[in-house]
Amino acid sequence: MVWPDDLYCIVLAAALGAAIGLERELSGKDAGLRTNLLICLGAAVFTIISKRMVEGTEGSIARIAAQIVTGVGFLGAGAIIQDRRGVHGLTTAATIWLVASIGMACGGQFYKLAIVASLIAVLALIGLGKLSKPLERYVAKNKPKSTHDKLN
Repeated sequence: MVWPDDLYCIVLAAALGAAIGLERELSGKDAGLRTNLLICLGAAVFTIISKRMVEGTEGSIARIAAQIVTGVGFLGAGAIIQDRRGVHGLTTAATIWLVASIGMACGGQFYKLAIVASLIAVLALIGLGKLSKPLERYVAKNKPKSTHDKLN
């Protein structure tokens, strides 16, 4: 049976995961709306299950939480790609990691924490994404041509 508080947890997790995922989707990233929503929802459900399993026992809620972090780390590692041009997918991996923590916060009924973290994440992804392009151009323009140029 799903308790009313649990229902609120999973709906909020889905909404917050979707909000972050929407930004990723609009940015053309592989881990977009559905992926982030499902990661956030899954982390919330696992946290709720963990809480329910230890009710009335001396078990530790931290065991399942630790496994969520490990599993999400595995997903994030799969999002990182290294090639000749450098490393790609670090922001996607970090977003996956953060979205799981937001889901855990929802599952643990830390609603304000989850909402504030989501707002900061969306603002950072949008705002810093727009700032990164001019910074990349500046660095490329002012990059020394050779190691000899660095010494002078």
